[in-house]
Amino acid sequence: MTGGTGGVTDEGRARLHAEAVAITAELVAIDSTNTGDPATIGDGETRVCLRIAELLDEVGIASELVESVPGRGSLFARIEGADPAAGGLVVHGHVDVVPAVAEDWSVPPFAGEIRDGWLYGRGTVDMKDMLGMVLAVVRHHRREGIVPRRPLLLAFFADEEAAGVMGAQWVVRERPDLFDGMTHALSEVGGFSVPVAGRRLYPIAVAEKGVAWASVRAHGTAAHASRPTADNAVAAVAGAVHRVATREYPVAPTEANTALAAAVGEIAGVSGEVADLPAHLDVLGHFGPVVGASLSHTASPTVLSAGYKTNVIPTEARAEIDCRVLPGGEDTFRAEIEETLGPDVEVEWIWAPPIAAPADDPLVGVIADAVRESDPDALVVPYLLPASTDNKHLAPLGIAGYGFVPLRVPEDFDVFGHFHAVDERVPVDALHFGADVLDRVLRSA
Repeated sequence: MTGGTGGVTDEGRARLHAEAVAITAELVAIDSTNTGDPATIGDGETRVCLRIAELLDEVGIASELVESVPGRGSLFARIEGADPAAGGLVVHGHVDVVPAVAEDWSVPPFAGEIRDGWLYGRGTVDMKDMLGMVLAVVRHHRREGIVPRRPLLLAFFADEEAAGVMGAQWVVRERPDLFDGMTHALSEVGGFSVPVAGRRLYPIAVAEKGVAWASVRAHGTAAHASRPTADNAVAAVAGAVHRVATREYPVAPTEANTALAAAVGEIAGVSGEVADLPAHLDVLGHFGPVVGASLSHTASPTVLSAGYKTNVIPTEARAEIDCRVLPGGEDTFRAEIEETLGPDVEVEWIWAPPIAAPADDPLVGVIADAVRESDPDALVVPYLLPASTDNKHLAPLGIAGYGFVPLRVPEDFDVFGHFHAVDERVPVDALHFGADVLDRVLRSA
C-alpha cells in the first residue's frame, strides 16, 4: 500500500515524520547558545554540526565542517540533482540559538521535551525545526532512492544570531567556492500558517529590509553644570535622536508588500492597495505587526550614553539608532537620516543593504503547490521581512533568497511571537506537515 506523495509507502512516510520530530528534539538538546560575546560562547555550534554530519553519513551523504575559529562550526553537504545543469538550491539554517534563562521556563530549555503534543525548547522555531525537517527529508530521499531535480547544497551556519560575522559572512568571504553553481536559497523566516478571513496564509519572505545602524556622537565643552554651555553634547544628541524618532516614514510600495496587499484585499474584502494596508492590519491577526513594520523605513533609538556625574557637563554624548530600510531606499535613506540628525552630531554607519528576490520566481510556485497538497485551501503569499537572515550574506554571490519554514499551526499560535521567547515551542504535527511540504519542494524545486 502506498501513501503520502510520490508513491512512498505509509511506513516510509511515518518514519519521515518520526525523524523530523526526533532529530529536531536531539538538536535542541545540544546547547549551542550564542551570547554574542566570544569570551562566553562555547563549542555548541560545532557539536551540532558534528551530530548533523553523523546523521548525513548514516545515509551516505558526505559533508565538510568549516570553522571560523575552533568551536564556531558551519557544515556543508552537496547532493547532486537529476538535472546537473539546473541552478542549485542552498537549503540553509543556523545552528546557534539565543540564550535561555532556565528559571523563566516551565520546561528545561535544552531538553527537547514533548508535552501534550508540543515540542519545547530553545530553537524549536528559531530554527532547529528547519534543520530537523530538512535532515529527515534528505535521509528519507536516500532511503527511497529519490533524486532531487536540481543540485542541493545543505548549509548549516554558525553565528546567525550575532549577524553571521563568524558564520555565513565569514564563509562567503573565505570559502565562496562552496556555493559554486548555486542560484537560489531557502531558509527562514516565513512559512508559518496565519489565519485570515477563514483562510490560512503561508507567508514567504521574498525580500528583507536593509540594516542601517547609526552611531551618533556629539562633542562639546566640559563645564560645571551650574554654568550652561552653548555646545552641550547631551542636548545635541538628545535633540538629534528625538528628531529621528518622531520623523514620519511614509508607506512605500515594494513588489513584496504590493503582492501581499492585493492578496489580503481579495480574501478579506478590503482595499488591496499598499497605502491602505495599515488600516487593515487587524485582519492579519498576530501577523499584522510584522507586516506593519515592513511597509516603511523605520528608525528606533536603542542606546543613549553620556556623562558620569549630575553636576558635570560632559565633553561627549553618544546614541545608537537601529534603522531598517526598504528595498529601493539604498541610495537615499542614510543621507536623509543624517540631514534629520542635523549638523551638530557625527554619524558612523554599519550597513547591510536590503535584498529582494522575484516574487514570481518558479520556486515560489513550487512551494505554493507543495503546500496546497497538504492544505488544499492554503494561500502562499509574498511578504517583506522587516528583519534579516543569512540570505543577506548569500545575496552578493547572486543567490536569490527566500524565507519559508512550513508549519501548519493552530489559529491562536503566534509562531513569530515565539522567536527568542520563553517556552519556545512547536506542535509535533506541524513538524510532520513541514516535512511533507519540504519533501515535495526539495525533490521538485
